[in-house]
Amino acid sequence: MSETNRFASYCCLLKKVFSKPIRKLTAALHYFAKAVFLIIQSSLFLTMESMETLQAEIIDEFSFFEDWTQRYEHLIELGKTVPLIDSQYKTDRNLISGCQSKVWIHARLEGDQVVFTADSDAIITKGIIALLLRVFSNQRPADIISCSIHFIDEIGLKAHLSPTRANGLMAMIKQLKLYAVGYQTQLNTPSNG
Repeated sequence: MSETNRFASYCCLLKKVFSKPIRKLTAALHYFAKAVFLIIQSSLFLTMESMETLQAEIIDEFSFFEDWTQRYEHLIELGKTVPLIDSQYKTDRNLISGCQSKVWIHARLEGDQVVFTADSDAIITKGIIALLLRVFSNQRPADIISCSIHFIDEIGLKAHLSPTRANGLMAMIKQLKLYAVGYQTQLNTPSNG
């Protein structure tokens, strides 16, 4: 996830702190301090974070919310931060089959890291893909291939999706990993040059 997108995600978290009536001032201050710490931390560590660290951040971030209404609101906000796919890549070739909504994912290799962009015509799905890109983007193909994606179950996302949306989620993860396999093969193949 780019630092700009991470900053936007943390700003969404801060917005949530101040958008609800504050019942417990200490809890609000705790989450405010946590969000500020995460913003500062993300600006200090500009190196690639492990996929495990990113998943732990998401789990921690979602633990802030008391119910799934708040989590869905947060997903919608996160959807606004997704690195959008260029319109030239919004083609059937990049359309994920198996999704209830239209989801396009594009990947490119920058150095030894895969960078993803995406879009969807559904706001919740756009938030879900924002979470996935936060974990998968700017990672080495081998790390993407071998990573176990556990945050989805730990935040309860899969349990709160309809069966067709859950299938779509698995199709998105499969496609992200397939891109990584392709780029890993490319990296392993000696160039003819």
